[in-house]
Amino acid sequence: MSEPTRIDESVSALVRGAQAGDEAAFERLVQRHYGQIHRWALARTGDRDDADDVTQEVLVRLHRHLARFDGRSQFTTWLYQVTRSAAADLHRKSARRDRLTVKLKQEPVPASHDPREGHDAADEKRATGLVRTFLEELSERQREVFDLCDLQGFGAVEVSAMLKMEPVTVRSHLFRARKAIRKKILESCPELVEGYGD
Repeated sequence: MSEPTRIDESVSALVRGAQAGDEAAFERLVQRHYGQIHRWALARTGDRDDADDVTQEVLVRLHRHLARFDGRSQFTTWLYQVTRSAAADLHRKSARRDRLTVKLKQEPVPASHDPREGHDAADEKRATGLVRTFLEELSERQREVFDLCDLQGFGAVEVSAMLKMEPVTVRSHLFRARKAIRKKILESCPELVEGYGD
């Protein structure tokens, strides 16, 4: 029996044990792959602190979702996808403020003098903070669709391919996300929400 085969069988045994609730097997599985996960995370983020955060998130997801691994691919292939997803989520969260600020700055500026002009920067900051706060209250799918469509600028068809769902489903999630955020901002600061999400 070759060395790679023995390693594969050893990992498979640990996975089966962890899926069955054996915490010791789970710990050994983590010990075996921790360095690999961290290297992948560092390659995806380019920052050691971010890589640490991604690695911890991967371990949480691994504990929660290991049952989803069905053995049809190599465990490391599945684990890489989990790491890639966690890194992408971190990137979206850390970049969300910048994207939202850019989006808000793209709004048309009235040609006539606005007596509230001096408050624009403060209002923009408040709106950014509110949207960021309320995003966390959306469902994971709505948050993901809103981020991709409204913050990153992808079209519904592109997002449907990325998330493997029908375009009509993407639009439905986006509509609900916009409606929910608009409602929450309207309840908190009605002066900031005029025209938002129409």
